[in-house]
Amino acid sequence: MGRRTALVLAGLLLGACTTKKPSSPDASTPVADPRYPSAEGLPGCVLHGEPRRVGQVPLELAEMSGLAASTRHEGVLWAHNDSGNAFRVFALDAAGKVLATVTLTGLEPKDAARMDLEDIALGPCAPGEPRECLYLADIGDNFERRPQVRLFRFPEPEVADASVAVETLAFTYPDRPHDAESLVLEPGTGRPAVITKERGSLGEVFALEGLAPGTVAKAAHLGTLQAPGGVDYRTTSAALHPSGQRLLLRTYTRVWEVRAPGASRLEELVRGQVVEVSGPSQAQSEAITWLPGGRSFVLGSEFAGQFMYRVDCR
Repeated sequence: MGRRTALVLAGLLLGACTTKKPSSPDASTPVADPRYPSAEGLPGCVLHGEPRRVGQVPLELAEMSGLAASTRHEGVLWAHNDSGNAFRVFALDAAGKVLATVTLTGLEPKDAARMDLEDIALGPCAPGEPRECLYLADIGDNFERRPQVRLFRFPEPEVADASVAVETLAFTYPDRPHDAESLVLEPGTGRPAVITKERGSLGEVFALEGLAPGTVAKAAHLGTLQAPGGVDYRTTSAALHPSGQRLLLRTYTRVWEVRAPGASRLEELVRGQVVEVSGPSQAQSEAITWLPGGRSFVLGSEFAGQFMYRVDCR
């Protein structure tokens, strides 16, 4: 082989070894997890990303049972403890640091003894009113014996230690007592709804109309939520999207989302599709809330020191 021919062949071989292989057209595109269907045609994320740790449950909330993101105080989460604790709510930052403690008043000691606080939600103090209130749900009933349960309503406070008086809004179910741990407020109308904690489904949905201090309202049944194939049950917390077209349901093992494009009322939403979405594994997870804008949600656990997680769009 001549010297010139050898040089040409060497150049060709070197080029073959160093030529970059064409990349797959989808190499830079995140691959959707087949367990989590995309949310086409809905406000907010088409796909949720993976949960990421953002903080820890503080010692003051050793039995955290609910979270609600403030729309007035940027970056603030309102939280509370389960039964057997002082009648208080806490303002937290995104990392779980306590910013303020609000002591709640207006409840007789005999009434406080049978309290079982399970969730918290933020919405209009009354239909059409711009002022927002926090609603604390005293709806836990492990043995399903309470003849009536109640919400506590109070104006969203400033982020400062304070005492605030509550209004008591009592109600009964139309059929029998239920254990429940989830409260949501319908966007626009501010109508509250409770999702019960059932052994055979993701819950019965009851709307609460006619709530007023000094009266006992009767809840109206809107429907039953079922996981696909009946693989999960016992909803421990819920969060309604600002659009009213998506509803997150937290159970002890998973996160589900009810989806109904174009829904304007809970009656329409409860007939929507139920799908699994990404969520972290947590010990005794009983708190979930959408963040303002509806493109992220945060999850908390009932044990102090456990991680708090945030899920954003993919």
